[in-house]
Amino acid sequence: MRAPILLIALVCLVATACEPKVKIEAPDKPIVINLNVKIEQEVRIRVEKDVEDLIEADSDLF
Repeated sequence: MRAPILLIALVCLVATACEPKVKIEAPDKPIVINLNVKIEQEVRIRVEKDVEDLIEADSDLF
């Protein structure tokens, strides 16, 4: 008589222990994302006059 009662109690205990509980709460403080990014790009190409003339004269070089 005692075994079925213990078995039922054990099954109830295991069933409540396996129950998943998930809590979703809003944070107390707001989320702050600081993006201090400075992107600079500068491209300078300087070609001397004689090199420029060579490229124009023989365009198959490049």
